[in-house]
Amino acid sequence: MYSKAPSSELGDFLKECRARISPRTVGLPASGTPRRVTGLRREEVALLAGISTDCYTRLEQGRATVSGSVLATLVRVLHLDDDERDRLFELAVRDECAPRRRPVRKVHPQLRCLLDDLNTTPALVLGRRMDILAWNPLAAALLTDFDRVPAKKRNYVRLLFTDPRFREMYPDWQTIARSCVAHLRVEAATCPGDPELSALVGELSVADTDFRQWWAGRQPAGLRVGSKRLRHPVAGDLTLDWDTLTSPADPSQQLVIWTAEPGTQSYDGLRFLASWM
Repeated sequence: MYSKAPSSELGDFLKECRARISPRTVGLPASGTPRRVTGLRREEVALLAGISTDCYTRLEQGRATVSGSVLATLVRVLHLDDDERDRLFELAVRDECAPRRRPVRKVHPQLRCLLDDLNTTPALVLGRRMDILAWNPLAAALLTDFDRVPAKKRNYVRLLFTDPRFREMYPDWQTIARSCVAHLRVEAATCPGDPELSALVGELSVADTDFRQWWAGRQPAGLRVGSKRLRHPVAGDLTLDWDTLTSPADPSQQLVIWTAEPGTQSYDGLRFLASWM
């Protein structure tokens, strides 16, 4: 999702792109009447993109809020190359990536109590955008020192795509990253007007080619349980099961718990990491 563009640059870019495409190129029938515009009309672009003419018009005027999937569809409709696709996303998200004051999210007391009681199990509290709201010491020792990450950058998906050390820790990085993209896609469909999710998707679309392609494509369903392999500098190679507990009082918050089967090397690795802290 992306909010309105900061200037007429986005509109000028879209006009330029649609002006160079003939109706015949995209399979539209000839109307038999003279055309007053070069290339595609606004209503034709809207029809091909599956949105209303009013929505597309507002987008060209910098007054619309559109989803990342709509932008990805426009990439296809307007036959944009990779550089032009990057330019479209950059113009669409520029205003959303500007610094802004964010409300402080408080962890629900029930989840906080559970988190504080977990001494030998890594655990995080995530918001629905996968913002990292709280963590226990073992989670910080396992993943990263979250205190050193600026609060506005404390997001699990952002770290996966922008922090090289975070990325290198996962041998199955691509599988995990795609699952996180799928989770964000579900949230985008559930809350299409969320400006903070818009900013996150826009930032990562500009910053990472994989994210941009996966966001525009079809994704597997997001997961609530599973296992992950990690390569830790102290605890060694770990295979951890993870599960989520959603707060009934605040379904937007989830406690994510990482465990290992007793008697395994991963179990011993977690215990060693806990003693090493």
